[in-house]
Amino acid sequence: MHFPLLRTRTRSLVFPLTTILILALVGAHTSTSTANEVSDGVTVAEKKMRLVKTITGNIAPKSVRASGFGLVSAHNMMYRHSVTIYDSAKMELVATIPDQVNLKEFGFAKYPTPVKGAPVEGAYSPDGRYLYVSNYAMYGKGFTKEGTDTCSPADGYDKSFVYRIDTDSFKIDAVYPVGSVPKVVEVSPDGRLLLVSNWCSYDLTVISRESGERVKRISIGAYPRGITISSDSRYAYVAQMGGSVVHQIDLTDFTRKRLAIGPNPRALQLSSDGKTLYATLNASGQVVALDIESGKVIKRVTTGKAARSLVLTDDESALIVVNYFSDTLAKVRVSDFKVLQKIKVCDEPIGITFDGVHDRTWVACYGGAIKIYQHG
Repeated sequence: MHFPLLRTRTRSLVFPLTTILILALVGAHTSTSTANEVSDGVTVAEKKMRLVKTITGNIAPKSVRASGFGLVSAHNMMYRHSVTIYDSAKMELVATIPDQVNLKEFGFAKYPTPVKGAPVEGAYSPDGRYLYVSNYAMYGKGFTKEGTDTCSPADGYDKSFVYRIDTDSFKIDAVYPVGSVPKVVEVSPDGRLLLVSNWCSYDLTVISRESGERVKRISIGAYPRGITISSDSRYAYVAQMGGSVVHQIDLTDFTRKRLAIGPNPRALQLSSDGKTLYATLNASGQVVALDIESGKVIKRVTTGKAARSLVLTDDESALIVVNYFSDTLAKVRVSDFKVLQKIKVCDEPIGITFDGVHDRTWVACYGGAIKIYQHG
């Protein structure tokens, strides 16, 4: 099946005024920002992290995500029913987006009254124009059985929706039906596809961004979560957290193979050359590196108790991971898997993102804060 490429506008032409001002301050850059990071001849791995700001307020962030174009979003679950968006340069709030929508206005007539969601994770389109947000559950008339963390498809929990937020208007402008308890959402680098892992449906939803329609449902098994996609948009990798494997899915024909990686894989990152897959193993508190060609784990290190989310820095010199039960943030050098720095960050650190424009790591603290660390 063939999917035509999306035609995207030049981002600078469609930015809201606040974002234009941000770009004027930080200068021209790409979404990878590698030139910015190595301009001083020092890799991100070798730069010490230091706390530069703590953001609080009416938030309970499950995750954070940098757009690469001057914004960082936090996704605040059913505890706050919102997505909050921040100016990444000033580290200040620019918009709070309630998760209430009228699904009938989007063509879903069976839901006659406004409903609320529960934002879990987010991902940006390649040009930064759109933010896609998964909702753990939906609340309101027509929804009667909220999903849980321990579940199976036989339980019959409500199916949910992914929202699309336009970062020009900071409004929800599209919705997409997915499975039960959607968790991670990712956009392919070529902009064609939206992938969503559904925790309680045990499957992956694949959506065409051009048509907005589902093009494939792929069974994964117990508790699919982390997703990463190769830079050429050929392969997707999906962590099966209820098992010990990662599913490699060919996005041209949706064939797949399973890669043994270790028990309880949660979050994934892939090197830009597509050769090395990095994962957190939640139960053991480890980060591992898997060689794609051989299918073997070639590096591993223990970073703390319950290694949850991780991010690969734009120059690919470091992996940064949050350890949920240790309340710590750890920086791991990619070359030798040495833990270079460990910081007591907050109670229950759960989400993480790297803003390569400013060499900063943002950490979501489930209890109600975002911690921002400067590298260097």
